[in-house]
Amino acid sequence: MKQRKIKRKAWVIMTIMMCALFTTYVLADAFLIPKSIIIVDDDRPIDTDPKPKEPMDPIISENGYQDDNIHITIETVKENGVVFYVVDIRLSDIKYLKSAFAKDTYGKNINEVTSSIAKRHEAILAINGDFYGFRDRGLIIRNGVFYRDFPRKAPDNRTLLIDEQGEFSFVIEGSVDGKNLVDKGIVQSFSFGPVLVENGQPQPIETNFSKTVNPRTAIGMVEPLHYIIIVVDGRTSESVGMRLETLAKAFVERGVLMAYNLDGGGSSTLWFNGKVLNNPTTDGKWIGERKVSDILYFGY
Repeated sequence: MKQRKIKRKAWVIMTIMMCALFTTYVLADAFLIPKSIIIVDDDRPIDTDPKPKEPMDPIISENGYQDDNIHITIETVKENGVVFYVVDIRLSDIKYLKSAFAKDTYGKNINEVTSSIAKRHEAILAINGDFYGFRDRGLIIRNGVFYRDFPRKAPDNRTLLIDEQGEFSFVIEGSVDGKNLVDKGIVQSFSFGPVLVENGQPQPIETNFSKTVNPRTAIGMVEPLHYIIIVVDGRTSESVGMRLETLAKAFVERGVLMAYNLDGGGSSTLWFNGKVLNNPTTDGKWIGERKVSDILYFGY
């Protein structure tokens, strides 16, 4: 009888240990273990044209850049206890709007700071993307290449699409075949949200999202090849952050027709001409970049 109790106790202990080990593995698999799926060829262009040569003698200043194909101006705005950065970008062709993965690899939990990815790709200006690698879901098309189409379950699961003419549009994930979008001329998709502005009108935002103030990163289109980026500092004494409704209003005030919210919080980073311009922070105590899985950038 005593021996049977000892065996039963040993079996219970072994079962508990196995469950604990399995739980640890599941959490590590979700958040820590890098999984490389595709190593990206940097030289693969969006279209069949050869990679364009950088124009001679660009004009570069502390808050701007201008050459034959890319025109950038950056404004720092301080109002109502919030600091945010407004970037106005005009392009001659959509090929100068690009994206890049951390370590040039598509996969899960493969992360790198925005500035490091931007430097490697010789970006002129870069922001953090949608942190696709944190999730298994979402519609992912980058630089004209299809990677994933597995619909998210979210209050607003619309994806931002950018086509080869530089036009923005939104699509409900799962309503179309992601692979077919590439054939129809979609060169980039970003899967985060919510949609902030559509057809020049601020969009209704689910209450839990709209009421909190946080660091933000978002991009909008005034017209094809003319874009506005807004990056908001937050969680510090200098800047508390911004509500999504306020962010949408800021885009509308600048003539934006379509605007989309990207990954924010500690991920929000604006990089220009070799340095980070904003103050990225996760908790407000330490200023520094969070590692992310992707960036959106402008350059050659």
